[in-house]
Amino acid sequence: MREDHLKGLPALYVYPEGVRRWVRANMVASVDGLAEAGGVSAGLSSPADERLFHLLRGLADVVLVGAGTVRAEGYGPARVSPEYAQARAAAGQQPAAAIAVVSASLDLDFDSPLYTDATTPTITVTVEDARPDRLARARAAGEVALAGRSGRVDLAAAIDVLADSGRGRVLCEGGPTVLAAIAAADALDELCLTISPQLRAGAGLRMLVGPAFAEPIGLDLGSLLTDDGFVFARYLVKSTSTHSQ
Repeated sequence: MREDHLKGLPALYVYPEGVRRWVRANMVASVDGLAEAGGVSAGLSSPADERLFHLLRGLADVVLVGAGTVRAEGYGPARVSPEYAQARAAAGQQPAAAIAVVSASLDLDFDSPLYTDATTPTITVTVEDARPDRLARARAAGEVALAGRSGRVDLAAAIDVLADSGRGRVLCEGGPTVLAAIAAADALDELCLTISPQLRAGAGLRMLVGPAFAEPIGLDLGSLLTDDGFVFARYLVKSTSTHSQ
């Protein structure tokens, strides 16, 4: 990625103004569509992709991620970055984005650094009839957001809960099941996709995992950058509204 592109990235990826909430996803995939390499995404990434990863976190209020991805990727809390401190303070944001973990079962390690070392308390997004003992542990470890009554978290409702608390700049980092559910619920506004210049084949996870959509979700290309064979595409969902109401 050229130096002039690097300098212009914050302006290119800034969240739109005047909207109640905006849901952006950030994913990396091989040319043949796999979203993992050996069970994690690191083997698909690059230094430029890592820079974009940290930038998108630096702009977001909340990083929304599924419990399976938290376990597979060994998630820790978002770190305070001096690079984005002034802009976050000016925007009325916490020093670092909160990680919001989606889990109906609450099969989570509440003693992990994700919870114990978080500068901004980690949010556990779960259902109303979650196990009371696990729900109590989640509340003791951080913040809890309830979305859906039983069985499965209602992700559209979860995003509304976050927006209602003033945290409408949402960054979804997956995994593929969570992202597919958000897209299916018409709650996705933007997709930032890094295409890694490699072929993987095999039976690994694709970028979206879930039932086929009744109709394809159309995308408009917002921007396109390249670096060392990697392609960085930013797509806007055609069916999205401004979500300002």
